[in-house]
Amino acid sequence: MLYYLFDWLNGLDFPAARLFHYISFRSAAALILSLFIATWTGRQIIATLQHLQIGETVRNLDLEGQIKKIGTPTMGGIIIIISILVPTLLLAKLNNTYIILMLITTVWMGSIGFLDDYIKVFRKNKEGLSGKFKIFGQVGLGLIVGLTLYLSPNAVMRENVEITRNNGITEVVHSKEVKSTQTTIPFLKNNNLDYRDIVSFMPAKRTAATWILFVFVAIFIVTAVSNGANLTDGLDGLAAGSSAIIGVALGILAYVSSHLEYAAYLNIMYIPGTEELAVFAAAFIGATIGFLWYNAYPAQVFMGDTGSLTLGGIIGVFAIVIHKELLLPILCGVFLVESLSVLMQVSYFKYTKKKFGEGKRIFKMTPLHHHFQKAGNSGIDALIQKPLASVPESKIVVRFWLVGIILAVLTIATLKMR
Repeated sequence: MLYYLFDWLNGLDFPAARLFHYISFRSAAALILSLFIATWTGRQIIATLQHLQIGETVRNLDLEGQIKKIGTPTMGGIIIIISILVPTLLLAKLNNTYIILMLITTVWMGSIGFLDDYIKVFRKNKEGLSGKFKIFGQVGLGLIVGLTLYLSPNAVMRENVEITRNNGITEVVHSKEVKSTQTTIPFLKNNNLDYRDIVSFMPAKRTAATWILFVFVAIFIVTAVSNGANLTDGLDGLAAGSSAIIGVALGILAYVSSHLEYAAYLNIMYIPGTEELAVFAAAFIGATIGFLWYNAYPAQVFMGDTGSLTLGGIIGVFAIVIHKELLLPILCGVFLVESLSVLMQVSYFKYTKKKFGEGKRIFKMTPLHHHFQKAGNSGIDALIQKPLASVPESKIVVRFWLVGIILAVLTIATLKMR
């Protein structure tokens, strides 16, 4: 909204009004504003949650410091959602297709998470929102994203069509703006994955089949990343800090994808309009860091599913719209490992129970962060007992953050490696 106001003032030669034409200025403003909103409103929202007695119910898993968490206010994801929406509405171009998609994603996934937390807290139902309704919501968002990118005339890109090298200087020539189902492949030079190639066996209905496949990919990514973020939200500051790191990488990817010269230099697809996503990414980073003010160990508030599902949904959709979804296994490596640890544990337990009559475990406890909290001599029969001593919660969180930073740097580096 402020963008349009200052654009109008710029026409009247209002001093400094032209600053709002610069992505860098609006992104910095969004970061600062989201930080301020998160820290300022956070205190009020936490007080309200405490007054309403919206406290976390914690199962006794015999983990260090776990009992102290009982009664800590949950549903703090509201802080994150407000801190993302307000700066984006004020500072981004609201007629941008990608910004509209990200706003829809934030509200959509936030609503699903809020309903889940509401049922857990007020209805006293530990199961929360039925799994099929969560899946239905995630599938619905995937459909919205996939169909919007297919139908919107503004969702276009310029493909790399010619690469020439003269005296050691590489020059990349981009095509005219076209609708495309290509996506960036990490590490591989001069290659993009085109979903059209996967359905080449259906030449008569190839276009329709390509976009149907793309929609299914969007659904899978939204579901996988949002659930991964949800599983990661088990220690104070872990999900929020990891998401902030991922947000920085996504903001960089969005900006270089929207800059013709940077896109040519890195030999990646040029996607006009994604520069506005840098503003959204800045608000996302500010909101998650601001939330850490209250969520860092020992947490004064938990984000709940209201926050974790929202963060995961945003990350998944953001990567899809900038055609970098194949980078997510690297960038979201922490989420991926957390999800895989649960999948491996459940599968192995069911397999051994069926074969030997007694279920066995790979890890002492899952998701993986709980494995490090549990002492190796706790009496749990698991294949992996190390570390034998329990690791303090704050140390686990910081180490996971460091891994996330390494993965984020590696994700950006893959573009240059290509």
